[in-house]
Parts: sequence; C-alpha cells; structure tokens
Amino acid sequence: MNIDNKYMEMALAEARKALEIDEVPIGAVVVCKGEVVGRGFNLRERTQDPTAHAEIIALRDAARKFASWRLEECQLYVTLEPCPMCAGAIQQARIKRLVYGATDPKAGYVESLHQLLADKRLNHNVEVSGGVLAKESSRLLQDFFRQLRSRKDG
Repeated sequence: MNIDNKYMEMALAEARKALEIDEVPIGAVVVCKGEVVGRGFNLRERTQDPTAHAEIIALRDAARKFASWRLEECQLYVTLEPCPMCAGAIQQARIKRLVYGATDPKAGYVESLHQLLADKRLNHNVEVSGGVLAKESSRLLQDFFRQLRSRKDG
C-alpha cells in the first residue's frame, strides 16, 4: 500500500465515524513527518456549526498540537474535494500538500469549480493530488445520501 492510500484509509475511518452519528461522511487527517497530528470528521449537524467541516476540525486539532496556525510541513488527507471555506483554511494554514478522494462538482474549490490552492496571486500555494481512493470515498457518500432519501420517502 502506498503512503497516500495509507493516510486516505485513515481519513475514510474518520468519515465512518461521521456516518455512525448520521453526519455527512467526510473525514480528514493531518500528517506531519509521518505522524498523524490532526483528525476530524463532519460535525455540522451535531454542533449546528456551519464551520464544523472535517478539514477545519482536523486543522484545528493539528494547530493545537503545534501551538501554531502555521502547518507548513504538513499534509492534509480528506475524503472529498474541499469547499471554498476549507480550501481557504488550507491555504491560510500553509499546508504543504493536499490529498483528496472524490471530486465535488457542486462545491469543490480545489479543482472542480475553481483552483484556489494554485492561484498564483496568493502568498502560498498548495501541492494537490486528487482521486486517491476516490471510489471508496464516493461510495460512502452515495450510500449515505441514498439512505437519507429513502428515509424521507418512507
């Protein structure tokens, strides 16, 4: 198993934690020098906080561990392409590399709708690798929304 798959599996494990509490199953891990230093999964419904996305929670967790908002040597693994808010937070945190699973054609702000992290006008750019374990990430989301629709229809 390559290193990206290893950490994306950990992000998928975080996403499954969200699924267990009926949250949209998106998970994230922050890795620095081979060590997981931050973890997160969606908690928007549980907390009624619009910023409680997996990426934001994982970035906050890592920043607390380092007592610094600068995460310049870190990589973020997330199961879904980040939205505008999360892409902005990744850029602001100075993340070195982002690895994501499934693309998000409706809200993705890394490659789908806009390429925020590659915008040369910004003071920091992030290396991006998309599509890592994309099928697994997509399947988790599709199954969740299928079950949600069937509950509403039933």
